[in-house]
Order: sequence, then C-alpha cells, then structure tokens
Amino acid sequence: MNLFDQISEDIRLAMLSRDKERLEALRNVKKVLLEAKTAKSGGEELSDDAAIKAIAKLAKQGRDSAEIYKQQSRMDLYDPEIAQVKILEGYLPKQMGDEELTAAITAIIEQTGATSIKEMGKVMGIASKELAGKVDGRLISEKVKSLLP
Repeated sequence: MNLFDQISEDIRLAMLSRDKERLEALRNVKKVLLEAKTAKSGGEELSDDAAIKAIAKLAKQGRDSAEIYKQQSRMDLYDPEIAQVKILEGYLPKQMGDEELTAAITAIIEQTGATSIKEMGKVMGIASKELAGKVDGRLISEKVKSLLP
C-alpha cells in the first residue's frame, strides 16, 4: 500500500473513531497530495517520495506557523497547529540525528571531492536529494557550511 492509499485508509479510520483533529490534518494532506497528483500529469500514481516531500513541506509550514503563534502568545492557535504537525510527522521517515547527519555530509563531501566553501552548491545538490525528508534543508546547509573549510 502506497502512502496515498494509507492516508485515505487513515481518514476512514479517523471518521469511524470520530477523531476530528486527526481527520482535519489528514484531509488537508490528502488535498495537497491530490493537487500534486493532478498538477503532475493527471492520471499517474503519486510516488511515495513525492508524497513525503509534500507532507514534509506541510509539516514545516505548520511548525513555522506554530512558532509565530507562540511568539504572539496565541496558544489557542498554537496547540492545534502543533497537534497537526505531530500527526504529519507520523508519515515522515525518522529524522536523522546530528551524528548521522555529520557522517552523511562528510561522506558526500568525500564523494564529491569538495575542498572549500566555494563548492558548497555541488555538495548541497547531492545532499538535498539523498537526505530529502530525513532532515530539514536548513540543517543540511548549516552542517555543510560547518564542515567545509
């Protein structure tokens, strides 16, 4: 079962259990996935990689919104937003820790032969593809900057 079908099934289960919060989050995800599917070519299946990217983007937007709500002391908006982000994160691959990220970036730097910060673009291109969905792009960038002389 692909990720799109899993979300559809989870929507059905959320309806049966009357879990409004989960249902709302999953319907939002399905809407975004349907839009991505139709924008792509219409009839083809949406790959799990594309679905994960879309869900990761939604989760990032939710975290950013929640942070703004928290800064403005709007806990009435912050709490539901964070709850939805936690639901979305359940569909994403396990996030890499700092040690794993350092090892992965170091391997990519060795693979590309990058020796200075001027070659950051080359490293970022490969790292972004290999680590998509596992680590936030901002963290990848920060780690590459810290590891390249």
